[in-house]
Amino acid sequence: MTAPLSIIFIVEPPHYQYMACYLVASIRRYLKSPVELIGYCPSDKIGKIEPAVVETLRRMRVEIRAFDASGRFDPAYPHGNKILACLEPRDSAFSAFMDSDILLVKDNDFSGLHAPGHISASVAASMRWAPADLWQKVYGTLGMPLPQERVHLMRTSRRKVLPYFSSGFVCFPETEACAGGKTFAQIWMETAKIIDEIPDLEHKRPYLDQISLPVAMYRAGLKWRQIPENQHFIMGGILRGQPLPSDQDVRVVHYRKWDVLKEAGISEVGYAALCSQVGARGVKWVPNKPLPKGISPL
Repeated sequence: MTAPLSIIFIVEPPHYQYMACYLVASIRRYLKSPVELIGYCPSDKIGKIEPAVVETLRRMRVEIRAFDASGRFDPAYPHGNKILACLEPRDSAFSAFMDSDILLVKDNDFSGLHAPGHISASVAASMRWAPADLWQKVYGTLGMPLPQERVHLMRTSRRKVLPYFSSGFVCFPETEACAGGKTFAQIWMETAKIIDEIPDLEHKRPYLDQISLPVAMYRAGLKWRQIPENQHFIMGGILRGQPLPSDQDVRVVHYRKWDVLKEAGISEVGYAALCSQVGARGVKWVPNKPLPKGISPL
């Protein structure tokens, strides 16, 4: 029987294949609601995934699927792989894309994460990079008025701004038809391509996936359902080196670099989750060359 929610993520060598193992282990250890786990890898790299990673994910009941990334963005846009993964067909009513550099750190339940007619996402940490006329150009190109909704970003709460969400953890309907009979993922991809072609839009990369996310939500006729900060706590930046806040009951962290977990004193949570699922000696990996800084071997 298909679970109501699929959690999808990127399993791509060299970096994301290892992070994905820690993400999955934390899900299997801490998540109490039923989910199907699917890892996606660009088809031209799937044969390069380490055998230890394939075996580790198999033991944790993960299916690895290939998708075609060639020519889908011009020029190539690796951050867009999350949109391409969302476009792939699945049988569940809802899917949640999670960046591979995320960990669950406490018992959790995602059953309330998804709802018909809604996109679930957290506000982004900040958008200090954005030009002043960003949203006027984006919505104007698409012939849309600026939304009336305003949000406080996670790390810059001085004033409310137009909706801007993190694309690192997004839950969306799979089977629910949106505007024009398209799926949300189709509208997200279409929106990203239109924005990518705006010639004088500064800094659209590497932020294209996040710029297009709220616009796609409005184009699809969906509403926003907020993922609270304790369910997607973005680490690093101005908070780097600080422990997790004791008053927020943080259950999911987005750490970006493994060193950030170490500095916050919670890297052992990731190691312990992996060991609990596959055993401390269950999977061996001997690198042929040093790993990129901040990535821990299995």
